Amino acid sequence: MMPIWTRSIALSALLAASALTPSAPLSAADTRGATPVIQVAASEATSRFVPLGIGKSVAIDLPADIKDVLVADPTTANAVVRSSRRVYIIGVKVGQTNIFFFDAEGKQIAGFDIAVTRDLNGIRGALRQALPEADIRIEGIGTGVMLSGTASSPAESQQAYDLAARLAGDGAQVVNGITVRGRDQVMLKVTVAEVQRDVIKQLGIDLSGATNFGQTVISYATSNPFSATGQALTGATALQVQGSHLTTSLKAMERAGVIRTLAEPNLTAISGETATFVAGGEFPIPNGLSCDTTKSPPVCQAQIDFKKFGVSLVFTPIVLSEGRISLKVLTEVSDLSSENAITLQVPGSTQSLTIPSINTRRAETTVEIPSGGSLAMAGMIQDQTKQQINGLPGLMQIPILGALFKSRDYVNHQTELMVLVTPYAVHSVAQKQLSRPDDGFADPSDPSTVLMGRLNRVYGSTAAAQKTESKTSYRGNYGFILD
Repeated sequence: MMPIWTRSIALSALLAASALTPSAPLSAADTRGATPVIQVAASEATSRFVPLGIGKSVAIDLPADIKDVLVADPTTANAVVRSSRRVYIIGVKVGQTNIFFFDAEGKQIAGFDIAVTRDLNGIRGALRQALPEADIRIEGIGTGVMLSGTASSPAESQQAYDLAARLAGDGAQVVNGITVRGRDQVMLKVTVAEVQRDVIKQLGIDLSGATNFGQTVISYATSNPFSATGQALTGATALQVQGSHLTTSLKAMERAGVIRTLAEPNLTAISGETATFVAGGEFPIPNGLSCDTTKSPPVCQAQIDFKKFGVSLVFTPIVLSEGRISLKVLTEVSDLSSENAITLQVPGSTQSLTIPSINTRRAETTVEIPSGGSLAMAGMIQDQTKQQINGLPGLMQIPILGALFKSRDYVNHQTELMVLVTPYAVHSVAQKQLSRPDDGFADPSDPSTVLMGRLNRVYGSTAAAQKTESKTSYRGNYGFILD
């Protein structure tokens, strides 16, 4: 009789051996209490992706004989078996399906995930012919088309997209995923020059007094306005002649002014991006009024908005090819003006608020220009003349003497704006090659400021020049303006 511990060791060895060796098939009596094992014979995890065009086919050689074929959606793609190991898969319509092949024992030989898209060989050939230097790939995604790869410039990327959109029939179905290698940078040098000239002339005579003709008394009280400018240039009377019965006031004033505006902004932007420059300011304008009615009297506070004025520049460059740039430029020059200004009464106060108007000159264009070439937007000339005569009807028409009963107001406004634009294809430079506006600036000594009237010692000079300048600090003419 075997001892108990010996039988335990033998049973453990038997269980270990059964875990390492494949188990024999169980009989029907043995499987009554066992759980059945479920295995996935074929799935997408073991499938290979195969793209197909509509009406296109692909031939596949399998490593074993085919016994069974499963096509999930025969209306999308179909499989034709001509021999035991060769199969032909044909795309029928746009869509997705999968196909599995099994051998005589029911084991999976191969599985394919089929994506049927539109035929892209025509578009692929057109892209290869139009852009032979670009590495552009095209793939179908459902009913759409996706472009990928790299292009040397944004122009090539846009050209590939336009060609694919035209051949596909619908640009909304084309996705542009092309990467541009080394996007170019464009520097825009702009010069904005404007000259304004204003001339105002005013001449008027006002009469006041009375004249007796027997028992008839004729009274004079005329005050002729200057309606072209809205008011007289000065509130004082330029010349007044007073007689025994009549006082004559002569108002004769003339004003001429010139305004010059110059801005030279330089901006750099990546090809296809937009750059903006503004040189000016903002002025406040009221936008509503909020009052605290819980207090007596109510406390009101105005809400203020700010409007911009000055010189602004917006440009979008696109490098088309080597040395040629498509440029969209928008430049604007605006300034404050007293014309068309409005005056508002401040609530709860006797003060008034005057809001000026804005004169705006704007130019916008899109051109194609070589790098280093200049575009001149000139001829923007405005010449405005206003002249009005106000007086006493009838008497103002009398020759010579009619000047005593009328006033003349003359305004001439002339403006000329010119914009010069020069784009350059640029690259990055080292910092040592750049200079700052304050390079070489040094504060002067007290004797140099007091005696020579200098505000800086050296501006834009080297150290040797500073040393030479310090030796001659007290030589030359004395004064404030040395033109």
